Amino acid sequence: LTVVREVSYYSVSASIAGASMQISIGCDHAGFELKEKLKQFLQDTEHQIVDEGTFNGESTDYPDFAASVAQAVSQGRSDRGILVCGTGIGMSIAANKLPRVRAALCHSVETAHLSRQHNDANVLAIGARVLDTDLAVAITSEWLKTEFEGGRHQARLDKIELLEALQDKGVTEVE
Repeated sequence: LTVVREVSYYSVSASIAGASMQISIGCDHAGFELKEKLKQFLQDTEHQIVDEGTFNGESTDYPDFAASVAQAVSQGRSDRGILVCGTGIGMSIAANKLPRVRAALCHSVETAHLSRQHNDANVLAIGARVLDTDLAVAITSEWLKTEFEGGRHQARLDKIELLEALQDKGVTEVE
């Protein structure tokens, strides 16, 4: 992947979740307008936002921006990531290729809540062509404020981490 981009950093004030987080946000051309609206919404939070692009509505390849946001989360440079494309499907598939990334495609407030509560999703993927702005903002708000429940869900995440470790070792079959 070759991504030529300028990264835009800006801080925002007042909190959704209890603690301030660094959030990387990215989109392709189909998600550009919604990404910009989500950035406006996020200006009312105390989170630091890193805009990974795209910075206009010209045609782009979603894997490039999914990789930028997912790498920031995978490498610990951002606490969470938000990805926007036409449906959210391509972005979630691409982001989940990176280690330690748990990208969740959310289409309702409930799926956003459960993706955090049960799966500790650290990347939110949403679709600009399938959600209106109000619902996208509600999904994002719920996703940011919901904490991971842990408990029985942690054991399941441990199994996902084991699958990642096996993949790193070239293991192609598991029992």
